Amino acid sequence: MKMSIAVVLSALSLGEKKLARHGHVAATTWLGRSVLIKVAHILERIGLAMVGGAGGLYVAVGLMRMESEFFRSEWMVLLMMLYGALGFYLGIDLPSRLAQTVKFTRPGEWSFDADAAAMASATGTFFASIAVFLFVGIIVLDHTVRDGFSVLVGCCWAIGTMLQIAAGGIGRSNVIVEDGSE
Repeated sequence: MKMSIAVVLSALSLGEKKLARHGHVAATTWLGRSVLIKVAHILERIGLAMVGGAGGLYVAVGLMRMESEFFRSEWMVLLMMLYGALGFYLGIDLPSRLAQTVKFTRPGEWSFDADAAAMASATGTFFASIAVFLFVGIIVLDHTVRDGFSVLVGCCWAIGTMLQIAAGGIGRSNVIVEDGSE
């Protein structure tokens, strides 16, 4: 809705009360609810990607403490941060339309559509979070651990992030198939 100059002038001339009413109408019509929800969702996705990238950084720093030159590269740190950001961006928040398009099943039945995506996302988030938690503890406490334990925790993080990416792919492919568009 575009406001004409006449509406603005009449609002200004009729006093504060009318100005407030027209200002409220203008503010609510220019930014609709769906736009605000989309902006909030984008900010949420960016925040999740940043958390995933920070997790990747902590895992990379934990692995850099090993004697292996493979993990001491700056490129490896950057790749792990990007991998973590991608995993958290894609996997934690599955599309809301997936829940709307899933057919209800009887109790005890397993629906591959939603259940696989939800289980993969939850399991991946759990594994990645445990790995980041362990490495942050090791870094903060300045504890020395065996290289095998560091590799195990790093693999736990990589598998968890892979499960998140797979969950996002499953969830988004079901939305596209059921709805016809994303």
